Amino acid sequence: MGIGLGIVKRLSEAGANVLIADLDFDCAMTEAKALEAGGAKAACLKLDVTAPDAGDQIVAAMMENFGGVDILCNNAGIYPQVPMLNMEPALFDKVYQINLKALAFISKAVGQKMVDQGRGGKIINTASIDGIHPSMVGLAAYDASKGGVIMFTKNFALEMGKYGVNVNAIAPGGINTPGTAAPLAGSGMTQEQLDTMMDAFKARIPMGRMGEPDDIGKVAAFLASSAADYMTGEIVVVDGGMLLS
Repeated sequence: MGIGLGIVKRLSEAGANVLIADLDFDCAMTEAKALEAGGAKAACLKLDVTAPDAGDQIVAAMMENFGGVDILCNNAGIYPQVPMLNMEPALFDKVYQINLKALAFISKAVGQKMVDQGRGGKIINTASIDGIHPSMVGLAAYDASKGGVIMFTKNFALEMGKYGVNVNAIAPGGINTPGTAAPLAGSGMTQEQLDTMMDAFKARIPMGRMGEPDDIGKVAAFLASSAADYMTGEIVVVDGGMLLS
């Protein structure tokens, strides 16, 4: 759903065979069937990205369904809003495990397959503008994990360049997704307070609107294409200008 679905749709539209790897298998299956009904090639995999063999599972599923792997989009992430003074170590670890460690080791497994295939590839990570500049109190764990994604992207790009594998990241700003309000739902705020907070957030965006998943999907399709062949280690900010404010 959300950004992940936006990416899947644009890559599929551009001609890619897509594997949707998601913890919510029913959702993944529904979207894969919808793509296939439109003439695309799609498969799905029930996956916990924190599993030690998550990357191997992805590679095996890609080989079984499509015979190879050329593009990896790491998009799984959580963003609970908890002030650091109230943060429990277990929650901090969970954010780190999903947002950064899983991304790194899935990249390792898929990157190794790309090396073995000998034809290069594209790895695209979903970072965040919060990895560059904090947006609000309560996202310390999230911000730290996304800052890590940015530096991992740059260092892995340095390592993979000689193999023809481009490693880049997208740093979205505020995006309208089904999960956008989830971190705030249990905050104890009234709906009026939530609306006021979101209005204040949007007021900081020079373009005057929240982004949509397709705004990220289009950039992912660009980074996956030959148009981005001479780009690696880059962080593409897609935030409607929010960092300017």
